[in-house]
This record gives sequence, structure tokens and C-alpha cells, in this order.
Amino acid sequence: MQSLIITIMGKDKPGLVDALAKCVYRHDANWLGSSFAHMAGHFTGFVEVHVPSEKHDELVAALNSLPDLTVQSVSIAEKTAPLHDTLAVEVMGNDKPGIVQELTHILNQFNLNIVSFDSRCESAPNWGSLMFKAKAVIAVSENFDDSALQTALEGIANDLVVDINTNQED
Repeated sequence: MQSLIITIMGKDKPGLVDALAKCVYRHDANWLGSSFAHMAGHFTGFVEVHVPSEKHDELVAALNSLPDLTVQSVSIAEKTAPLHDTLAVEVMGNDKPGIVQELTHILNQFNLNIVSFDSRCESAPNWGSLMFKAKAVIAVSENFDDSALQTALEGIANDLVVDINTNQED
């Protein structure tokens, strides 16, 4: 079996994931995990599958011919080492240009690897402005002290609320 990471993007409409799942199934591949999102009328995501080596090229060709989707795939020769500890960092505050760059710059200063990052802006009730919300899962060393990270993140703006917790995957 060979691991394959598949990314997809297309104008959102019913049936996109079903078409992808059928393609994977028809080539005897095993769907291991996925993450999908809807943004600005488009649907995007990524999937990890295991495919028999002899069906790898056939699956890649079939994926590339799926209608209404832009598909890319990357074959993974070997698995990377599992992550050490992870922390969930949740941030909320008034939106402003550059806030994502400021957050990621601080994470980079602490030499932290972002495992996942989800963000959105939504209308703040009673304020009339946009509220920025983000959740990042970051890989940290076993004895990482998150207090300095929290202080640095809170220093971005006086209204930024930062919550850091040990990430508990279910």
C-alpha cells in the first residue's frame, strides 16, 4: 500500500465528495482521513488514502479526470515521525489587517510547527465590527512552557483573548 495525499478545489455543488469517494473506492484505496471547507462559494479540502501500489497510477489518472474539480495528489514514500505533544491555541479579538501574519510570526519565533489552523471573521454583536477567531494546533516539545507564548500572543493587541490548552484528540 502507498499513501497518497489528495487536494481538491471546485465551485461548490452537491456531489463533489461523493465523486471523489467513488473514485477512491473503485481503485481499492482506503480513505484514511480528510478535512473539507467551504469558502467564498468554493469547496476545498484534502484526503489521505492508502492505495495498492499496482493501482496508484490508475487512481492518480482517474482523480485528474474528475469533472468540476481541480485535483492534485502527492505520493508519500514514507511516514514522518509522529508528533510529540500538541497544544490548542484559541485566539479571539477585533479583526485588523495583518493579524494572521502577527500570530504566525510569533509561533515562528518560538520555532513551533502549526499542525492545523482554522480562522474566520464574523460580525461582533452590538459592536458593528468584525471579530477575528482562530484556533491553531501546534506541535511543541515535551517540556514546552506556554506562558511566554501566551504573553507574546496577548501582546499583539490589548483586546486579544488567548486560550492555550493541551490538545486532546478524540
